[in-house]
Amino acid sequence: MTILQTMIFAIVQGITELFPISSVAHGVLTPYFFQWELDPNFLKEHFLPFLVMLHLGTAVALLLYFGSEWTKIIASLFKADKENRRLLYLILVGCIPAGLIGLVLEKPLRLMFSNITSAAFFLIINGFILYWGEKMRGRGQGQKSIAALSFKEAAIIGLFQALALVPGFSRSGATMTAGFWTGLKHAESARFSMLLATPIIIGAGIVEVPKLLHTGLGNLLQVAIIGGVASGIAAFISVWTLMKWFHTNEISAMRPFAWYCWLVGAGVLISKFM
Repeated sequence: MTILQTMIFAIVQGITELFPISSVAHGVLTPYFFQWELDPNFLKEHFLPFLVMLHLGTAVALLLYFGSEWTKIIASLFKADKENRRLLYLILVGCIPAGLIGLVLEKPLRLMFSNITSAAFFLIINGFILYWGEKMRGRGQGQKSIAALSFKEAAIIGLFQALALVPGFSRSGATMTAGFWTGLKHAESARFSMLLATPIIIGAGIVEVPKLLHTGLGNLLQVAIIGGVASGIAAFISVWTLMKWFHTNEISAMRPFAWYCWLVGAGVLISKFM
């Protein structure tokens, strides 16, 4: 990929990773939208580690935004702080399902990263998940904080997070929807979703990024690092915007994202089959 392509790709990824509209789907659809002729071998073998490098920029942004909270969470391992230590355990429980499923299904899922049709189709399904989550919120749900979550509920939210392994499903959208189902408030569901994302993204980076060192594709690693920085800047702006959005739009916060997924997914499918 060229530097310009990488910058465009990174900004799109940084925005869409934290908004509930599937960054992976946009990673698949962006080259299609701009009519980039990318190497099929790159898409099948090296696109995932390249994308994970961009995700690491998002992880850095999340660590910066939630820095004080992560400091307290980590410090709870060394001092008596039951509240933050319990939060750490909730995060760990929530990360287990996606981590295990990702390891088991890595190869089959890798083949889906160049499939435009499936990404658009699942993006439409993602829209229905967001809409359903909003309906659940409207039926008397959404009154409790993260501290009130049980470990079973954290595991359920983590299981929903595994949907993001399929291009088209949004990690943040799935986890926030599951959060609504367990009774979390909008802002609390978004906050737990962002806290869950950080170790998952870092873990994926540990697995995938070393593969960039052995690609033999020239300056791919350097280009990916530049993309990671751009993605991190875009992600920091995105998380700030998203948290403000959920604080001020408790009634219908997910509906605009659902409509966006339906319109983009349907538009791509229509263009493919016309």
